[in-house]
Amino acid sequence: MKILGIVAGRHGGNSEILVKEALLAAQAKGAECKMINLFDYHIEHCTGCESCTMQMGEVAMDPTKKYRGCVLKNKDDMDKIVNEMQTCAGVIIGVPTYDLTPSSLYLKFAQRFLAYELSFRLEIGDVQEDPHTVAGLIAVGGSCHDWQTLTLEAMGATMFTQSVIVVDQMMATRNGRPGNVLLRPEQLERAHKMGENVVEAASTPVEERRWMGDPDQGLCPNCHSGLIFRGEEHWDGLQYPFECAVCGAGGDLVKGEDGKIRFVLAENGLARDRNVNESRALHLKEIVETRIDFMKRQGEIQELKQHYKEVTFPAI
Repeated sequence: MKILGIVAGRHGGNSEILVKEALLAAQAKGAECKMINLFDYHIEHCTGCESCTMQMGEVAMDPTKKYRGCVLKNKDDMDKIVNEMQTCAGVIIGVPTYDLTPSSLYLKFAQRFLAYELSFRLEIGDVQEDPHTVAGLIAVGGSCHDWQTLTLEAMGATMFTQSVIVVDQMMATRNGRPGNVLLRPEQLERAHKMGENVVEAASTPVEERRWMGDPDQGLCPNCHSGLIFRGEEHWDGLQYPFECAVCGAGGDLVKGEDGKIRFVLAENGLARDRNVNESRALHLKEIVETRIDFMKRQGEIQELKQHYKEVTFPAI
């Protein structure tokens, strides 16, 4: 069993320490462990060229065409990292929090994932076998939850395109300086438990896997995110009173007899579950339909497009 640790924080920092502790636990359970720190790799920013989604759409409509992957794949280390990830039974990711969100280094890395969408690569034979990878996520911050409110959720939202199922996650708070977590043995113990949980989940048959973290974490019973928003109409007209911002589960907020608010899933509340490959495929269909409509009507905007192209303002 291969477990890969991915760190997006400084060498010797709290994120790296916690990931190492989790990997030590995984290794003690018999896993073959590797670890990378993203500071040691060259990763280009996604340019928004849309080449990957355009290729995906073309292959979806014509299977005889070939998917060539990201246009940047020969210019940096993303191919090497993601191809390694897609052979692993588990990943453990540690990311520092800056102003509520994950570090920019992690986001630069994760926002290149779309070109490596696992469900699509499997369908066209670019990847031969689904490793059914599970993940443990570690968010690290200097203050409390109120200054890390978007980190675990944003990290969870980056797992879908790799078909990675998050089985555990933790928030390490009050760690303002490198090595601060060494003063918090309870957080080291929690990271150790995460390593054990990831190995146990990876060793469990896929259909029997379950959430192994804190059962009371978050509001969403599907992905344990704490971000629930008022639902709006989907592309095909589907609408829920409320939705999970991370996994897309739909339902309503209900106050129980104990006075606590809970997010209760609708009967069809997992119809847009982003953890499911088939549900994400619906989004590719939306992208294709949008592009077809644009290509048909692009003649309508040429004059305006030229106008905005000619508008200039002084830079700094």
